[in-house]
Amino acid sequence: MKFKLNLVTLALLANAGLVSTAMAAGGYGIQNANTDKVKFEKWDCKRCAVETGYSGSVGVGVGYNSSDDIRSANAFAAEDEFAGKLDADLKYAGKSGYQASIEADNIGMENSRADINVGKSGQYNLNLNYRQIATYKTDKAMSPYQGVGSDNLTLADDWVHGGSTQDMANLNSSLNPIELSLKRKRAGLGLEYQADSLWSTYINYQREDKTGLKQASGSFSNQSMMLAEPVDYTTDTLEAGIRLKGDNWFTALNYNGSTFKNEFSELSYDNAFSPTFGAQTTGYMSLDPDNEAHTISLMGQYVAGKTIMNGRVHYGQMTQDQDFTTSGYGYQMPSESLDGKVETRGATLKVVSRINRQLRLNASYDYNDRDNQTNVEEWTQISIDSTTGQAAYNTPYDITTNKAKLGADYRLARGHKLEGGYDYRKDERSYQDRETTEESTVWAKYRLSAFDKWDMWVKGSYGQRDGSEYQASEWTSNESNDLLRKYNLADRNRTQVEARITHSPIDVLTIDFGARYALDDYNDTQIGLTESRDISYDVSASYLINDDMTLTAFYNRQNIESDQAGSTNFSSPNWFGVVEDQVDVIGAGWSYNNLMEKKLRVGVDYTYSNSDSNTQVTQGVTGDYGDYYAKVHNVNVYALYRATDKMDVRIDYKMENYKDNDAGNDIAPDGIWNVLSFGSNSHDYNAHLIMLSMSYRL
Repeated sequence: MKFKLNLVTLALLANAGLVSTAMAAGGYGIQNANTDKVKFEKWDCKRCAVETGYSGSVGVGVGYNSSDDIRSANAFAAEDEFAGKLDADLKYAGKSGYQASIEADNIGMENSRADINVGKSGQYNLNLNYRQIATYKTDKAMSPYQGVGSDNLTLADDWVHGGSTQDMANLNSSLNPIELSLKRKRAGLGLEYQADSLWSTYINYQREDKTGLKQASGSFSNQSMMLAEPVDYTTDTLEAGIRLKGDNWFTALNYNGSTFKNEFSELSYDNAFSPTFGAQTTGYMSLDPDNEAHTISLMGQYVAGKTIMNGRVHYGQMTQDQDFTTSGYGYQMPSESLDGKVETRGATLKVVSRINRQLRLNASYDYNDRDNQTNVEEWTQISIDSTTGQAAYNTPYDITTNKAKLGADYRLARGHKLEGGYDYRKDERSYQDRETTEESTVWAKYRLSAFDKWDMWVKGSYGQRDGSEYQASEWTSNESNDLLRKYNLADRNRTQVEARITHSPIDVLTIDFGARYALDDYNDTQIGLTESRDISYDVSASYLINDDMTLTAFYNRQNIESDQAGSTNFSSPNWFGVVEDQVDVIGAGWSYNNLMEKKLRVGVDYTYSNSDSNTQVTQGVTGDYGDYYAKVHNVNVYALYRATDKMDVRIDYKMENYKDNDAGNDIAPDGIWNVLSFGSNSHDYNAHLIMLSMSYRL
């Protein structure tokens, strides 16, 4: 779809920073304007009166939620049967420039946010913000453990241990449902201050609390139990910086730091099986340790005529020195804590220059280095049943990445534009199967917009990755097959083609179509990922039936097919696998405005998505692992009625139909002899939500 920009629109975009860079590169920056003959004193904008006072709206809503599966709360943001919410969009502007605003969405629901801003235009602004996000997996996980939510999981006094899950006589009677979900609550405070036209500063503080339960597992020898791991994280983040700017330059010094704390350092759990091979009756597992991260960066931009240069340098440090948990571990530790330390540093430089009206050149360089300075210690190597007596060492992985890009775009004629470029990347790794990999990509893009009501482009690229000799060692891998290649390090040829067409055959209809094809050929890999194909396309349409009625629709499909080769005899390939993934997304929407004397608006939105995956393995005969799928239908029917000049009443009906068949979620607690699982946790439900809300305009 084509849009025409008038002078007012262009000025607004420039003020927002969306076109200022491009215009400055062409010599059209405001600093280049000739204002000698402009009589500013005679300017009089009769329509530029600034509205003062209060404006905006506030609303409340109440809803009823009908669902037998808590996963529906991901779509409805409502966990309980009854739900209520508060919405607000309020603004105040004073004659002296003082201003304030309150924005709130779904306060009281599981996913909600709020922002409060107070300040004076061009001088300072104080911001208070709040955000709540919840994700739900299931509320039907079954576990015999007591103390769920704490760091000590125990079994009942009358628990009957067994050599297998079938021998646990009171397993079924001891099962209780638990909810696997995570909730994040984030609150922040920020201040921005504009001292004068030269410099400004800001500081933002944010605290996030994350609580809930997630799935984990504990093992004794060859027997394991699914466990509910407690989550009680606190993350504090601080950002601060100072900015300096002139007529054609800008610079900023920034700091970003975070501190992570976990309320629980370890999780203990009773052994549900009869101890065998010297196994213990209680197990322990370490949980996420406390850590810190700090980064300082310096960035800047300079405009020299038709050339813009900007860059950034940064230095960061990550540390982790929490004491090791040694419960249940009877061997000498080489140190009390990891005393982990990782330093990061990098630099970025970008240059854009408009040579003439037709040609523009751009170049960039990125350098990033990750230096792991953690001390290397000797550790007693433990298997699940006994001490081997061998020594193992923690591996300090390092990586250095250099990326360079060169590009150009050339205006062939009106409505004809050609772009092209070359991208280069080099990675240097320590303690990896391959110390160095290099990747080069060339690409070209042609855009055609010369025809009325048509806009189209096509882009193609070809890249190659190779590197140093591939050689596994005791530092990098314990694999015995020298033919095995890791896909992120292996030689690869990548071919990719993309295209998009936008057409408006009539003023009220817009059609958009896009397609993408990508082929990754791991031509030197005998064992591992050998080929991957990614094909996707999408189409969307928007039709204005009349002045009051609109219809929209879209469809998207993506197919990913991966080929893999393996060996069971640590020699040449003797089995082959194919993984086929397909995702379909369909959507449509319809709305009708100005019904009932222009007081009523009605509409309906519908989406359907289906993700399907299948794996086939051939080793003499072909075996099908079976399909995995997840299907979901979402419907939202709504009506908005303007009851008075200031009050609107809205009713929404939402429905979600969801079904999946993940085999990993369909295991009974005693379905596998040496695995005590959470039971069947696949989803198959219909959920409904009715929400009545009212809003009042000031």
